[in-house]
Amino acid sequence: MRTDPPPAPDPAGPPAGGGAHQKLALAAMLFAVSMTFIDQTIVAVAAPSIIDELGLSSSGMQWVVNAYLLALAAFFALGGRLADIVGHRRVMIIGTLLFVISSVLCGCVPRGDFAQTWLIIFRATQGLGAALMFPAALAVVIAVFPVERRGRALALFFGLSGALTAVGPLLGGWLTAWTWRAIFWVNVPIAVIALVLAVMAHIPESRRREKLDVPGAVLVAVGMGLSVLGFQQASAWGWSSIATWVCIVGGLVVLALFCRYELGVAQPLIKLRVFRDRAFTVDTLVLFFAMLAFVPVFFFASVYAQVSLSASPNQAALYLLYFFIGFGIASQWGGRILDRRGARPAMKIGTALGAIGFALWANKLTDLSMHDQWPYAALAGAGIGFLLAPASTDAVNRSIGASYGEVTGITQTVRNYAAAVGIAVFGTILTHVTTDRVVETLTAKGVPAGAANDAARSVAEAVTGNPDAQEPTGSGPVATLMRDSMDAVRMDFAEANQWVFYGMAIALAIGYLCAIRHPGTRVTADPATEPPSQPEHDGRKADGRKADGRKADG
Repeated sequence: MRTDPPPAPDPAGPPAGGGAHQKLALAAMLFAVSMTFIDQTIVAVAAPSIIDELGLSSSGMQWVVNAYLLALAAFFALGGRLADIVGHRRVMIIGTLLFVISSVLCGCVPRGDFAQTWLIIFRATQGLGAALMFPAALAVVIAVFPVERRGRALALFFGLSGALTAVGPLLGGWLTAWTWRAIFWVNVPIAVIALVLAVMAHIPESRRREKLDVPGAVLVAVGMGLSVLGFQQASAWGWSSIATWVCIVGGLVVLALFCRYELGVAQPLIKLRVFRDRAFTVDTLVLFFAMLAFVPVFFFASVYAQVSLSASPNQAALYLLYFFIGFGIASQWGGRILDRRGARPAMKIGTALGAIGFALWANKLTDLSMHDQWPYAALAGAGIGFLLAPASTDAVNRSIGASYGEVTGITQTVRNYAAAVGIAVFGTILTHVTTDRVVETLTAKGVPAGAANDAARSVAEAVTGNPDAQEPTGSGPVATLMRDSMDAVRMDFAEANQWVFYGMAIALAIGYLCAIRHPGTRVTADPATEPPSQPEHDGRKADGRKADGRKADG
């Protein structure tokens, strides 16, 4: 049996690998990244109260949600590279401080015309802080655990931190009953605990003496920002608008230029040769299609619960809990499968279960019964739980020259870009379908076409809040007709959400087609001590191992 050589002492701290240091380091990093996951979901539940108090537009509220994800996607590769160059521990601390300061400022947003701009700006700086913190935190976990224990450690890291997204809706519902501003302030004690544990763990510092690829960072940020802007604004500008396609196509062209530029740079932001490993490419594709559903489902399920089911924020949070019960249980099984058989079986099971779960869940949305949907919500969550940690861990373990921060930057950039695109695309679909359905319903009941269109647009864009509190007032015939139509409008919104959830099922089905292309190899040696991975077509030895030392797994 191969044993890893003991790590060399580091002057910045005690050697990695000590049990106490490993546990403290893992706990510190979990507390730190938990804030980034909670903030992906907590705002969705509090959105009705935020809009009501600050008078935000509905499209502005979507940008409050998406600004965070977009900043994560745009700057994650930069965060991973900075962690390699400046030092993992140092960048993790800087990112945590930036994140928590931005959180406090989000909670201190003033009322008035500047409120929407204020909130979007500091949600974006929150995302920047998370983009610095997360790859550095993950690199710390990888550095302190040897490869034979890394599978379980990373399964716990990804599984528990991902499951903490369940805390977002629950915490958001409870805190919003007091004040929605507390959903941002709650990050302060969490950050303090993370920083104290990080100091107690005596995490050794590690860094590389390399240059930072600033042009590459600018290109990837511009490309992602433009493309997501186009998808996001398609609901307002329309798919026939030149501006929509200029943004989408322009952003994708800039991303293509980024890839071409990176191939010609001596020290690029992202070493694209890692995609020569077919397993890494498949891992990344599976993560992309899974994240089209994983983060958006929090937002759209919460919206559906509050609009179609007339649920309160706390009830909407409990509705999402069904999804997370499945996710939490399956994530632990996924980690065990990864350690024993590699990533491919877990990804195949996860994508298949996810596709089936989302499809069955979508079919039940028009029943307008929260309790009838829980098995399918749990099944969809289990699908994501099975694949998330194995795909992420397998991709990280295939890093080139142990540049974990950089490879984490790639996978997390893909994940967060997919989440931002998913919210933008599915939001556009929801708006258009809801508008068409509500117009048909209101005009059929005698509401004039102009009033029907205005009401339909209001319902479609007011993707938050309990409609019982937003029914038309007044005693005129139009207002009376619209009040009498609210039950039908709730059904229209449920039918529009079916399109969204079926879209998520399709995304997972495509992910399954990618998962079956995984070569079935698994990393059995530390990339820091063995040569870089070879292309997938290298020959296999008689004992079932590939020439690069990875074990083949059927």
